[in-house]
Amino acid sequence: MSKAAKRERQRLNRELARQERERHERRRRRLRALRAFLVVFVPVAVVFVVVVIVRGGDGGGEGGGDGGGGRPAAGALRCTDREPARRDRPDVNQTAPAQTLDPAKEYVATIRTSCGTIVARLDPKQAPVATNNFVHLARQGFYDGLTWHRAAKGFVIQGGDPAGDGTGGPGYQVVGELPADGYPVGSLAAAKAGADPAGSFGSQFFIVTGRQGTTLPAQYTRFGKVVRGLAVARKLESFAPESGDGPPTRPLYIFKIEISESAPNEPSSTTAPASSAP
Repeated sequence: MSKAAKRERQRLNRELARQERERHERRRRRLRALRAFLVVFVPVAVVFVVVVIVRGGDGGGEGGGDGGGGRPAAGALRCTDREPARRDRPDVNQTAPAQTLDPAKEYVATIRTSCGTIVARLDPKQAPVATNNFVHLARQGFYDGLTWHRAAKGFVIQGGDPAGDGTGGPGYQVVGELPADGYPVGSLAAAKAGADPAGSFGSQFFIVTGRQGTTLPAQYTRFGKVVRGLAVARKLESFAPESGDGPPTRPLYIFKIEISESAPNEPSSTTAPASSAP
């Protein structure tokens, strides 16, 4: 073999060796990048899965009361644009009702809205005056066809005002009982103007839909708790204005509120799926 051929062969061997080293280096860099990605991605993925499982298993979270897994999230619900079919407006020149509820019985309110149905268990033992007032108005159809006139993000939805702007009522006020343990998410409570006495209740009420509501001072009579349909309440809340609190960005209706009563441990006569659209 000539010296020229030998030098050419050596040059080719060096080139092949260089290419092999570069190939190994590229592979090493790819593996190092993959390990770095996994170090970041895997913990994040695990946390995400845990959060999804926890939220799916508690029926909406934060004291959700939606009856466990399988209930729809707020984003999965659909609202109707159909307007209520009521023929007349409620009587706004009434006097406070007599106390007629039996505290030994259980009372359930089924609130049919334009985004689905909310079911609340009322509390005639701890809040007899407020519960009696709400049941009295609901049974006469006072709430049927009214709007949810306020939606506050992470806070509450509010309705029951015949004027539709937060200023109306039935023509009277009662003074209900104040809770000793605050307003957990899902609480059903009476709304009042800031200057009104603590516990005042005309016809307006609110449902606590987020953590902000749990910080309310004990100024509002709490007379029930959502046991099904918290996702519906949160769907209604999702139409809060850009400011975060005020009239919803679309009309939202209370089609009807039905009251059922039963003896303890006796099945209620009113049942409804939380996600059913009216």
